[in-house]
Amino acid sequence: MSFLRAFFYDSLLAKSEEACLTEWRSELVKHVHGNVLEIGAGTGANILFYPKNGIELTLSEPDKHMRTQLEEKVKDEGLDHVTISSHTIEENHKPDATFDCVVSTLVCCSVPNLASAFSEIKRILKPDGYFIFLEHVGAEKGTRRRRWQNRLTPLWCKISGNCHLNRETEIAFKNAGFTFKEIKRESMRKATPLVRPTIRGIAIKN
Repeated sequence: MSFLRAFFYDSLLAKSEEACLTEWRSELVKHVHGNVLEIGAGTGANILFYPKNGIELTLSEPDKHMRTQLEEKVKDEGLDHVTISSHTIEENHKPDATFDCVVSTLVCCSVPNLASAFSEIKRILKPDGYFIFLEHVGAEKGTRRRRWQNRLTPLWCKISGNCHLNRETEIAFKNAGFTFKEIKRESMRKATPLVRPTIRGIAIKN
């Protein structure tokens, strides 16, 4: 299943990339600086938007099939300032306050323990560091879309790499001790209706 997800991932997102995601990624990634970690880098959808100079970039992707495609893209683009890691965020073992920026795009939905992951991100970020994010989230409670998300999440998790349709990521940010420097809430156009609600922006440590 992991191989099939990796193989079809880019094509499944292609319409949404064209409709909005490419613009959103570019808009967000321009804020990175210094020592940067991207968690769950997948097949490398963000790599073309990172500055070519002035940053140290680590791309972390635990899934070996996704990572193979990521490695090929990094090589093809000649990105010699990039390091690729197989570690999950909980396994990174970096010292406190290592990174100026942590980036996650369409990752938090599938993290096994979001509170633990956010705690670790908070630990490795510098005091003035940026947590830059783009995530699909649970629809507003009480809506028809949210009811369907709740019903289908157990099955969806099994076939989509632990992706939770109804995850309360915005609340998790606040519970972990982040505040939002900026946040936007918008529908992911051309996506499957159940994953259209999104948040994106920059969070900082309290």
